[in-house]
Amino acid sequence: MTSTVEVSPAARRSAELEAEITTDPSRFRILTGDRPTGPLHLGHYFGTLQNRVRLQRSGVELGLVIADYQVLTDRDVAEDLQEHVTGLIADYLAAGIDPDEAMIFTHSAVAALNQLLLPFLSLVTVPELQRNPTVKDEISHSRQSGVSGLMFTYPAHQAADILFCKANLVPVGSDQLPHLELTRTIARRFNDRYGPVFPEPEALLSAAPLLLGTDGAKMSKSRGNAIMLRSSTEDTARLIRGAKTDAQRHITYEPRSRPEVASLVLLGALCSDRDPVEFAESIGRGGAAVLKAEVTEAVNARFAPMRARRAELAADPAYLHRVLRQGNTRANRRAEATLAEVREAMGTDYEASR
Repeated sequence: MTSTVEVSPAARRSAELEAEITTDPSRFRILTGDRPTGPLHLGHYFGTLQNRVRLQRSGVELGLVIADYQVLTDRDVAEDLQEHVTGLIADYLAAGIDPDEAMIFTHSAVAALNQLLLPFLSLVTVPELQRNPTVKDEISHSRQSGVSGLMFTYPAHQAADILFCKANLVPVGSDQLPHLELTRTIARRFNDRYGPVFPEPEALLSAAPLLLGTDGAKMSKSRGNAIMLRSSTEDTARLIRGAKTDAQRHITYEPRSRPEVASLVLLGALCSDRDPVEFAESIGRGGAAVLKAEVTEAVNARFAPMRARRAELAADPAYLHRVLRQGNTRANRRAEATLAEVREAMGTDYEASR
């Protein structure tokens, strides 16, 4: 008796979109990005950054928002913001993002984008914002004694990020689908109320590998359990030596029953372009010490060129600022054009009505 694995409609549609990208990449525009709260780590690289580079190289138009305003959603101040912003740009470019093709910009530099937040908030209810899984998760992990109003606007603000440039494709994990659905809802409600202005962006599901932190918990900048893209070979070795494993000597790839060991195996396999089961079998009864040594070698070999390139970029902050100015200029042009369409559709373009 054969069993079939049921594929969700979102996964099925994502597979269709991948095929369409192969056929005609130029009709797709992607918007994605990061909050500048610290340097990117290996989880970011294998989870999102590598995929962004792939999509850009395939011919898809790529926009990357450095969401500096959103840093304030769950903290009182945005510390070391300038350093984090230029650090993100260095990470992007070192990984292979082409700054002449990608639009890299910051929230705070694009006034017309942020102005879209007001009409967008009129299209959603407070309960819809409160039910959003990302908002609920951010609130539960908030480091503030009280949640700011900005936290509740987070989904609408992200809709403005996506829709100001009329992105029609957003790479997401399956847990982010409800978030993107609210963006689609806002676009649909605006179009129904005022006329067709915005596309309803679709989800491109990423099969992001789950890499745990060295303590066995979720890999995170703030936990100190992550290997950064910019980490030295020595820091990488130290972090991997201290990684949590288990008492079994024989190394296997069993993500459910041996998650910490499996995460190290997966990291080694990803860095050496091998199958994780085969990578584990090559370690065999060598135990955790051999596993960690092999993973360290694989990580340092894989990221050596990227780290060298990143060091060059970090040594030239003027260039990184030029890349950002170029992206901000492009984003402002696009946002102002979209806002003009919005004003015309809403009947608030008073200059045109003279």
